[in-house]
Amino acid sequence: MDYSSSRWRKKRLHILKKDKYICQVMKWYGLREEATIVHHIYPADEYPEYRYCDWNLISVSANGHNKLENRTTGELTDLGRRLMERTVPGVDWRSNKKRYSI
Repeated sequence: MDYSSSRWRKKRLHILKKDKYICQVMKWYGLREEATIVHHIYPADEYPEYRYCDWNLISVSANGHNKLENRTTGELTDLGRRLMERTVPGVDWRSNKKRYSI
């Protein structure tokens, strides 16, 4: 995935705005942190067909990202895998009335 592409930069900004620049992961813990990263719930390398889908993208802080992905290996953590399992392809989790309890 080319994270320096114009398409990705526009999509990243769109998602951050959509989530009001608030880390959605830390929000689950009752904490408020500024989101600066957009994480792929279904990893972009394994699921390239989902890489630009809004429902597959979530705004996170560095702390939130570390809870979803091992920054050394790039592997999803247990929390990252649970989030992926609970996310239904094509269904935007933001509009789902029932909150995710991970």
